[in-house]
Amino acid sequence: MAELLSAGRTVRPVGGRTKTDWGGVGPAAEVELSTRKLGHLVAHNEGDLTAVLEAGVRLTDAQTAFADRGQRLSLDPPNPGGEATIGGVVATADSGPLRHGHGAVRDLILGVRIALPDGTVARAGSNVIKNVAGYDLAKLMCGALGTLGVVTEVTVRLHPLPAHTVTVAARGGDLGTLSQAAAALARLPLQLEALDLRWDGPAAGGALLARSAGRAPAEVAGIAATAAAAQGLEVTVTEDDDATWAEQRSRQRARDGEAVLRVSALATALAAVLGAAPSGVARAGLGLAWLRIPADAALVRRLRAELAPATCVLLDAPAELRAAVDPWGVDGPAVALARRVKQRFDPAGVCNPGIHVGGI
Repeated sequence: MAELLSAGRTVRPVGGRTKTDWGGVGPAAEVELSTRKLGHLVAHNEGDLTAVLEAGVRLTDAQTAFADRGQRLSLDPPNPGGEATIGGVVATADSGPLRHGHGAVRDLILGVRIALPDGTVARAGSNVIKNVAGYDLAKLMCGALGTLGVVTEVTVRLHPLPAHTVTVAARGGDLGTLSQAAAALARLPLQLEALDLRWDGPAAGGALLARSAGRAPAEVAGIAATAAAAQGLEVTVTEDDDATWAEQRSRQRARDGEAVLRVSALATALAAVLGAAPSGVARAGLGLAWLRIPADAALVRRLRAELAPATCVLLDAPAELRAAVDPWGVDGPAVALARRVKQRFDPAGVCNPGIHVGGI
């Protein structure tokens, strides 16, 4: 891979092709570089709760292998068709509801091996959870969309697979009340795996979803249910909750004729954020929301103006829309910094040109 990059032709790295509609519409790459043959689970260090995986390993295959040993990688991004690869998840920094309790990709990655545009292969990080030495190249790769080099191998931290989970679903027709209930739960000293909001407009209403796991999930769920009921919401508690969260994750992806706008705002602003679109989901304790909207450039511009200063990134959108409006919607010092990093890693601009912020 490093040799191909050093040849000077523009390259587009691909894995499971589940996020090819993300980022800017740059020039067509001369070479498409697939990671799918890098499909090996290199090491599973059960006692240390770590694993080393090549970039082409499918996330579903990795989770199956870890589950056989009572462990998991605590990442659950939407994965229709099950084709998402570890490298793709790292490159896009994609995540799901488990982000509330376990953090983002950057919080779970310990080390990385990268093929660089100058023809070298770099390693960074380590195979242990506690590591503070050196430049944190692994975290820099999270969300870089393959514009700085091609991730070929990652070292990740794992968690025990919970034996039981319980989900509290609190439903209501007022977004303000749902948001207040979410804030109330976020303030409680509860170890929740996930704390999400869902909104389908005033006619259909929405829900607050709280998931607990561990040795006594029912007790935690009971406290959460009581707190939600105190806000006047209709509460149900279920242990058979996989379908509920699969549906929640699926709402982070667009359907035909739609796009998804990912909004990063204050948690206290989520009611206004969700209310600005026909439907959406949010990580209630983190201030992150995914809005499903019609694929319309004027609407994207209006929402960005309405929700400012929150950052609104256009994800999972048709190429025509991403060509008509900047998917990133940011400018200023952050873009200048991104360009300097790109120049340092990829001065010839061979890695995924034009796809990331500022056209890098």
